[in-house]
Amino acid sequence: MKVIPAVDIKGGKCVRLVQGQADRETVYGDDPVAMAVHWDEEGAQLIHIVDLDGAFDGLPRNAEIIKNIIYSSTVDIQVGGGIRTMEALDGYFMAGAYRCILGTIALKEPAFVEQAAKKYPGKIMVGIDAKEGMVAVKGWVEVSEKKASDLAKQMESCGAAGFIFTDIGRDGMMQGPNLDAVRAFCESTSLPVIASGGVTRLEDITAISELAECGVEGMIVGKALYDKSFQLKDALKLAKDHAG
Repeated sequence: MKVIPAVDIKGGKCVRLVQGQADRETVYGDDPVAMAVHWDEEGAQLIHIVDLDGAFDGLPRNAEIIKNIIYSSTVDIQVGGGIRTMEALDGYFMAGAYRCILGTIALKEPAFVEQAAKKYPGKIMVGIDAKEGMVAVKGWVEVSEKKASDLAKQMESCGAAGFIFTDIGRDGMMQGPNLDAVRAFCESTSLPVIASGGVTRLEDITAISELAECGVEGMIVGKALYDKSFQLKDALKLAKDHAG
């Protein structure tokens, strides 16, 4: 069970948004590279990097910063946000990214996911952001008419390696994760799932760890770490102890 710190980049800075809303941001640092190195030094096995400007604009906006994070880190880096072309994907993998996450493009052009998964087998994750079970896209500003569970089944057939599942209603709200939504999503796929959104307390680490039997292999933690609600090392220990 992995506990995965998130570094969200907007305007070249490390920020956190509330429910994905661009106008509800908190800046946590001017140097995303230093922030990623910090989580590396704190013991993270994997770091989750999101180009928020890219997610909103539809093309990479902070690619150079993200590549510098990859070069500067000793641990695996997964990248998402605005990756909607093979050129963008190639750029991150050539820099040494561990995995890339496709979001909006998965809904709009499933054939691209299939093409990417063939070129980079085992390396393409699909980010499914859901609001009340429906898929949200374009940096969460648009809610589609597609069920998250249906998209998961489609992406599994396209060759995705796994999913990042985010319940938008809980992200950045510090209200705890929506365990029922995560469980329901896991039931729609046989692929591994990383849960994101809502982790607030150490008790949430335990609660998500208990979903391992459903297919959850990790959780992304953002605001709780930046607000120092708990220490990464304590969360890592808890997840490890739970795995036994």
